[in-house]
Amino acid sequence: MDGVLGPLAMFPLGDEARTRLTPYVNWSLILVSILVFLWQTSFGERHFAYTLYAYGLIPARVEAGIGYHTLVTNIFLHGGWMHLIGNMLFLYIFGDNIEDAYGHLGYLLFYLSSGVAASLFWMLTALGDRYPAVGASGAISGVLGAYFTLYPEARIRTLIRLGFFWQVVRVSAYIWIGLWFLYQLILALLPINTGVAYWAHIGGFIFGLLIAKAFPPKRRLLSREEYYYY
Repeated sequence: MDGVLGPLAMFPLGDEARTRLTPYVNWSLILVSILVFLWQTSFGERHFAYTLYAYGLIPARVEAGIGYHTLVTNIFLHGGWMHLIGNMLFLYIFGDNIEDAYGHLGYLLFYLSSGVAASLFWMLTALGDRYPAVGASGAISGVLGAYFTLYPEARIRTLIRLGFFWQVVRVSAYIWIGLWFLYQLILALLPINTGVAYWAHIGGFIFGLLIAKAFPPKRRLLSREEYYYY
C-alpha cells in the first residue's frame, strides 16, 4: 500500500475503533503472507523469480485459459520487504475491524474475493501483459473500501510530514481513506508506468465499498461512543 500522498507523507499508526472478536483470520493472513515471502526469498534469486512467474498474475496467461489459480496466489506474494511491510501494516490496522463486522469466515471470503476482484479489474487495463503482478494490495484495498463504508467516523492515528517536521494527528477514516483513494486514482490516470498496479487498488476498493453497502453486517456495529479510544 502506498502511504505517501504527494508532498504530504501520511503513515497510519493505528485506528481507534474497538473490536469484539479476536481477529484470528487477520492475524493468520498476515502470518501466511510473511511465511510465503520467507519461502520466496530463502532459496536464492532464481527461486524468487520462479515464484513470481509461477504464482504471480500474468494477464496473457490467464487470457489464454491457464493459470487461473494465480488470481488467488498472487495475493500472498510480494516483491520485496518494504512491499510486504507496507501491506501488512495496512492489513493489521484495518482488517481486524472488518473481521469483527463480518465474522471469521465471512471476512476470509471477503478478503479473498476482494483480491480476485482487484486482479480482474487490473487485468482489464493490462490485457496481453506478460509480466507478473503480485501483492496483497488489491485485497487490502477491498478492506479499506469496507472500512470507509462501515467506520467513516473512526479516527486514524497518522504520522504526517510537512517538510522537515513530523507530527501525529487523528484523522477521520472518511478523510484519510478518501485522500488515499484520490491519490491512487490520480496515479492510475497518469500516462506513465510506475510499476504499481494502481488500477488493482481502485478495483479492490470499489468492490469492498459495494459489498459493504449491499451486504451490511448482520451484527450491530459499535457506536461512536463505544468504539473510540480517548
